[in-house]
Amino acid sequence: MKNKKIKCDIYTRVSTTMQVDGYSLDAQREKLKRYAEFQNMEIVNEYSDEGKSGKSVE
Repeated sequence: MKNKKIKCDIYTRVSTTMQVDGYSLDAQREKLKRYAEFQNMEIVNEYSDEGKSGKSVE
């Protein structure tokens, strides 16, 4: 049973549209994928909030 992979989801987020245009989401995604591989996890879903801030209610 040691080889059975744990299923997981990954979530990336940036809070400004300026960050979306940079490397932020891609860098987060790559780090999470490497971590999941290292921990013998299988990524089944990916979620991303691109430029949505909690600062404003508008």
